[in-house]
Amino acid sequence: MTSLRKGTIMIDEVQEILFDDQAITEKVREIAARISGDYAGKELVLICILKGAAVFTADLMRSLTVPITVEFVQAASYGASTTASKKITIENDSTIRISGKHVLLVDTIIDTGETMARLFDTFAGRGPVSLTAVALLDKRSRRTANVSVKYCGFEIPDKFVVGYGMDYEEKHRNLPYIAVIKTTR
Repeated sequence: MTSLRKGTIMIDEVQEILFDDQAITEKVREIAARISGDYAGKELVLICILKGAAVFTADLMRSLTVPITVEFVQAASYGASTTASKKITIENDSTIRISGKHVLLVDTIIDTGETMARLFDTFAGRGPVSLTAVALLDKRSRRTANVSVKYCGFEIPDKFVVGYGMDYEEKHRNLPYIAVIKTTR
């Protein structure tokens, strides 16, 4: 590992850093302020989409000023690939009760949108008062599903990214920045 600057780790596989920790922190606070304003006086259920959104969810919920509860669901569409597939697996959703509640699906990145669309389908029939989504990153150029994400942070190019909870083959989630990774696939 080489030091990019004090306090930031760099790995050989990183091609370029898109957003450093300071830019991410500022954007998360901005998104949280919008959400807090929209849900003022209401309680909000955050549904964190594991594993990638764990870091984003933690930072987001600490910046929210409305009462929240947090649930977790595991959804995956990448597997060991750098390209999202239409084969989506969802786990741990059966115990989540959201009837009569305001619900916010939290993910770090929206790529094709297929996973988020599937999650909307999964939770819409459970009687929430509202069901919306937030994503820190939006890879709009790859969108294949008609999905609405009310709160978005950064739009990114069609490149595979890691860091800030996102991985490549379960590695690099701990990077404090978001980077494009060199891949062999």
